[in-house]
Amino acid sequence: MTAAQCRGARGLLGWSAADLAGRSGLDEGFVQTFESGTGDPASGRIEALRSTLMRAGIVFTDGATPGVRLSEQQRGGDEGTRLGDLTTENDR
Repeated sequence: MTAAQCRGARGLLGWSAADLAGRSGLDEGFVQTFESGTGDPASGRIEALRSTLMRAGIVFTDGATPGVRLSEQQRGGDEGTRLGDLTTENDR
């Protein structure tokens, strides 16, 4: 996850740096330092941020231009029938 992806994900969720810090169990100063692109943060701490954002519905896109978007569920899209809920009644 890049610093820009982190900032963008927070923006999509409407979270402040303090919100992300609190939800991930990290210090707000760490979030701000990471997002500013300074320092050399431990990969485990970045993963804690990334995991928190993913649980909130952020999807990270990697490729030529890394980015972020909201999951279909977070955007209110129809996720269909969950595997555990499938029955013969669903076919009707």
